[in-house]
Amino acid sequence: MSNRHLARTIALQTLFQWDFNGKPDDQLSDMLTRNFLEFAPDFDDGGFAGRLVAGVAANRSAIDKEIVDHAPEWPLEQITNVDRNVLRIGIYELQHDVEIPAKVAINEAIELAKTFGGESSGKFVNGVLGTIYKEMEAAGAPKIVNAKPSAEGAPTAPPPPPAA
Repeated sequence: MSNRHLARTIALQTLFQWDFNGKPDDQLSDMLTRNFLEFAPDFDDGGFAGRLVAGVAANRSAIDKEIVDHAPEWPLEQITNVDRNVLRIGIYELQHDVEIPAKVAINEAIELAKTFGGESSGKFVNGVLGTIYKEMEAAGAPKIVNAKPSAEGAPTAPPPPPAA
């Protein structure tokens, strides 16, 4: 598993937990720290998972509007927690993160959906993100960069434990 894929997995776990618990923004950093300690205690992702989590939280209204607009037959709260948060990560990376190529954002989201979602999650995520990407391409809008979180306020992984 690549470093960024592992970081996305930890970000998804954190966003799942955050969503499940009523989206308490003040607890995101603690949730991320706990997930790193539990799932990857020696992993240093350079703040990537923290930027994803903070970026999704900072842009949640716009991201959720994209989900509602591109999956109109599925009310947001009826989409499974896993699929909803995979889409949030995918849309954030697709539209807002200038460092991530669009096709990487889509492929990574599909892989997360296949791994953690239901039987049709991969196809659902592919359909929603593919439609958004085609619209972005047609409009000549490669990325929307308007509420990128600052590195200063982003949750980060805990430092690795001291070498023994």
